[in-house]
Amino acid sequence: QHIDHYEHVNNVAYVSQLETLAWQHSNYLGLSMQKYKQLDRGMVIQQHILNYQGALHLHDEIACATWIVACDNKLRLSREFQFISLRTHKTVFTAKTHFVCVSLSTGSPKKMPIEFVEIYGNAASTHQPG
Repeated sequence: QHIDHYEHVNNVAYVSQLETLAWQHSNYLGLSMQKYKQLDRGMVIQQHILNYQGALHLHDEIACATWIVACDNKLRLSREFQFISLRTHKTVFTAKTHFVCVSLSTGSPKKMPIEFVEIYGNAASTHQPG
């Protein structure tokens, strides 16, 4: 269903995988949707920067990774993503996503709660570039 008229994986599938991967990572760190609701806070996407570096085809398998590269401990955090084809061992896609903290009840930007600062901020500070 995600194969386009070029017989490649459609761009929408990559963006969908970004969301899935980001949520898996947040859950792993201890910030689930349930915790977001308890805190009345969420991280919403402000901007995606997408880099398609190669095509994927039906039955290709990929390794996907995400990590937090920046957290200002106030309103913003940024994640990077990398998808590698297991067939070719080459990077086929990278992305960077910028998020803003908002109140779930109002949708307005709100300062990160201490739980976000401690978890997301620590994840960003332990990231080693390169």
